[in-house]
Amino acid sequence: MLTRKQHELIRFIQVRLEETGVSPSFEEMKEALDLKSKSGVHRLISALEERGFIRRLPNRARALEVLRQPEDVGTKASPRAANVNSAAAVVRPPEAKPAPANDVIEIPLHGRIAAGVPIEALETSATLPVPAALLGAGEHYALEVSGDSMIEAGILDGDYALIRRTDSARDGEIVVALVRGEEATLKYLRRENGKVRLDPANAAYEPQIYSPGEVLVQGKLAGLLRRYH
Repeated sequence: MLTRKQHELIRFIQVRLEETGVSPSFEEMKEALDLKSKSGVHRLISALEERGFIRRLPNRARALEVLRQPEDVGTKASPRAANVNSAAAVVRPPEAKPAPANDVIEIPLHGRIAAGVPIEALETSATLPVPAALLGAGEHYALEVSGDSMIEAGILDGDYALIRRTDSARDGEIVVALVRGEEATLKYLRRENGKVRLDPANAAYEPQIYSPGEVLVQGKLAGLLRRYH
């Protein structure tokens, strides 16, 4: 069974597709569901996607397809979401409409990743427009890179690291790791001899070695954006 907010969101998307053939923007979804930030919309969409209710059409933003409706279609929606259109409670597949051409999506921008600052402390209401082709399935956020510890991997100071939120990763992947609950860092993840090693991509820096309980994976690198001034 879906949560009330998940139910409201899928109904809102369905109605907008039927009316215009174009998915609502994240700002429109945020306002309709009375959420405080777009990151809440991202979490709802990711949950619906994982449970097979919707899917994101590849290489495009604002391109969501409703695959199925929840069985509990009678769940009461909030007044703001319900007032979008009284037809929202009618379960029917969206009519064929021209696919939207917009190919940019906004993801949460959590500030600069820096020593001594957990990711949770970086969370803001800011967003970063990103080409949808750079993102796969799942929930994503962006971090502005601080420092030169990953320059040999092509990650430079001031770049925007696009991170897929996850709590697991394979050896050799670049992850956002929270160390001892205090320091967030972007490094290669490797495991050896019962330890976790966080490797920089800069010969001037030494690997960092910790016990498994000291390191928490908070996401892994999915893409990179660089702005030229």
